Amino acid sequence: MTLQTKQVQKKYNRYSFFYNFIEWPIEKVLFRQWRKSLLKEVRGNVLEIGVGTGKNIQYYNHKLVSLTAVDISRGMLQKAKEMASKYEYPVKFKLINKEVLPFKSNSFDYVILTFVLCSVSNQEKMLNEIKRVVKRDGKILLLEHVLSKHKLIAFLENIHNPITRLFGFNVNRDTVKTIKKVGLNIVREENLFIFDVFKKLELKK
Repeated sequence: MTLQTKQVQKKYNRYSFFYNFIEWPIEKVLFRQWRKSLLKEVRGNVLEIGVGTGKNIQYYNHKLVSLTAVDISRGMLQKAKEMASKYEYPVKFKLINKEVLPFKSNSFDYVILTFVLCSVSNQEKMLNEIKRVVKRDGKILLLEHVLSKHKLIAFLENIHNPITRLFGFNVNRDTVKTIKKVGLNIVREENLFIFDVFKKLELKK
């Protein structure tokens, strides 16, 4: 595990106790509807990376989705397990310590990430691992906030990034560029909020 990953892990272990409370307003106004839209057609063998406190769990079709969920934070995973128990959903949880996924290649019909690539220590490595474990005809679905192409917005993101990094995430990553760099194909790209900052993305090999 890298030093940066250890630092992020410690931060999210601490935040797990009050994470849902802090994010409640934006979750209610924006994120909740985005999650519903992202996950409504998901079926089959599914991997969620960075499950966090389990906010997506209620939006999967529990009859049609066999869900494996991973996170680097033990505290976050405990909250996610409580959420799965609440909905009586038999999720397979796993704690991971680095950007190497402990799964065979071509294993999953879908890989899901919601606001995760902003916090991983090595974005390119994680995307390559996702590319490896998703099936050849599988899909990768993302909700993410990224570096804007609008100069003023990007300037503000760069100014604020040292502050957000204290909380374990970055607001100025050029995630779309990295996606293309690792050879994943963007099937659909939808701007959701603040021009092109918040996005919904569908990727394939």
